[in-house]
Amino acid sequence: MNNVLITGATGGIGKALVNIFHKNSYNIVATGTNSEKLDALKENYKERLNCIKCDFSDLGQIEEMVNSANNYYGHTSILINNAGITKDNLFLRMKDEEWSNIININLNANYKLTKLIIKDMIKQKWGRIINITSDAAKIGNPGQANYVASKSGIEGLTRTIANEVASRGITANCVSPGFIKTSIIDTINKDRLSLMLEKIPAGRMGEINEVAAAVFFLSSKESSYITGQVLRVNGGLTM
Repeated sequence: MNNVLITGATGGIGKALVNIFHKNSYNIVATGTNSEKLDALKENYKERLNCIKCDFSDLGQIEEMVNSANNYYGHTSILINNAGITKDNLFLRMKDEEWSNIININLNANYKLTKLIIKDMIKQKWGRIINITSDAAKIGNPGQANYVASKSGIEGLTRTIANEVASRGITANCVSPGFIKTSIIDTINKDRLSLMLEKIPAGRMGEINEVAAAVFFLSSKESSYITGQVLRVNGGLTM
């Protein structure tokens, strides 16, 4: 029960996830699309970490990645679907490829990976699936119809999976971050950022470690009676 697969492991939240599981002595498979970032991540952890490059738009690569993960540690007991991309545009201007690319990587790849991993969880009669979604799925952010649809789809998928496998000792939940201090915050206009902060009851941005801590709890034995839920880590932005 100490083998965890983390997708999107080279981003801000992804690296925080790797750190919290590694310091708690888990065996980790970390995936990403950037070889240099994966190599840099590997340099920080000399043991119990295997980095595998994977393009989530290619279902064949997902299968190969799962096979490599199984060769590394036997089977995945905890799956964290953190990988995701954005390609924003107003709905009326959105191109078909902007829609399909986001749905394929954010939702279809999640389906494929979870389906491959969950078979071993059923055999082991234990497993944790944590999907990283977004408050955008509840708010319906303008210009993000594709992203919102993909994250909303993941939340619905999670509830169905939770219903189907709860009796097998497997839980499936979502963690939905709000405004979190990552590199993307640096690209937002300061005035707009101030307006965003005013909407957060806690009065501040969240930290990546706070998201990682929520995920870590949902992966634990102590969370065994929590399934099919969306845990919002957002300072009260949505309630």
